[in-house]
Amino acid sequence: MPSVAGAGDDVKLSPAQAQSLGVRVIHPISSRIDQTLPYPTQIVIPTPQLWVVSAPVAGMVANLAVARGDRVKAGEALVTMESPSFVSLQRDYLNAVAQDLLAAQQLKRNTELFEGRAVPQRVLETSQTEARQASIVLAERRQMLRLSGLSDTALSKLTSEAAISATLSVVAPEPATAVDIAVAPGQRVEQSAPLVKLARLSPLWAEIAIPISNIRAIRPGARVEIDGYATPGQVILISETTDAATQTVLVRAELPNNGELRPGQTATARINFLSAGESAWEIPYAALIRRGEQSSVFVATEGGFRHVAVTLLAEDQDHVVVSGPISDRDEVVVSGISALRGILLRLGAG
Repeated sequence: MPSVAGAGDDVKLSPAQAQSLGVRVIHPISSRIDQTLPYPTQIVIPTPQLWVVSAPVAGMVANLAVARGDRVKAGEALVTMESPSFVSLQRDYLNAVAQDLLAAQQLKRNTELFEGRAVPQRVLETSQTEARQASIVLAERRQMLRLSGLSDTALSKLTSEAAISATLSVVAPEPATAVDIAVAPGQRVEQSAPLVKLARLSPLWAEIAIPISNIRAIRPGARVEIDGYATPGQVILISETTDAATQTVLVRAELPNNGELRPGQTATARINFLSAGESAWEIPYAALIRRGEQSSVFVATEGGFRHVAVTLLAEDQDHVVVSGPISDRDEVVVSGISALRGILLRLGAG
């Protein structure tokens, strides 16, 4: 066994003794203090920006006006349907219009008769109740037609012309992109069956899988950069749960999208640390010494090696990024670490 001496966290070793212990060193590589290592990322559509346009009534799909990937404007036709149910809704509405008009005329007549003392009050009260009920039924029928997708303009035309149509256009509720088509022409669908899935594609979400050991360095609001994409985003969510299979935590970032990002694509993301201010260094994973929550490395000195505490900022399966009192001029031990730790333990410093 080589003779050694130690003071504090220093191990005195000659080059020959270090070589016999299998000690090998490398120089740290300067790393951006304000960014993590790259992490795998999935680009997804934010759930509040994704919705499904459904069949307002049962019927048959007569025509599709859009295809997957098309951009649509608010009010633009998506699907044309032919529906007996839609015919029935219009008929019921026109009947309600006629009943409401008749009840209103009867109420007006009985009001005049009551004022002339020609009919008793109970006749007037009956007419008032019938007129109110007719008005409620009309409002219900009108609302059902609106829910079926009939515009106010079309509703006014139906009221004035009594022109019942068997054809109904299902329109886009707002500007969006068609991301999926659930039906085909000639297909019969039930009421509420999905027709077209729409989405707004800006902003988008980047869902990033962060190893649980690195999550302490990330905070909401941190800047996020996607490799190959110029516009940064920011962290909006750090999940409170861990994926049991991968031991990673979901971090979600929101990104403005000018068309370069596409939902479903995979990418790599780097997250800025909110607290920067000192240099950071990338070293091989094998160089890092862990003891509970504490991290350290061995650094070569003129007469041996020194045990130096560092702060772990990020890691993957091959590398770690640390900050601390080291530089790219230093030599960090990457093999023979167990032997050096054994010496420190015998000296009472490890």
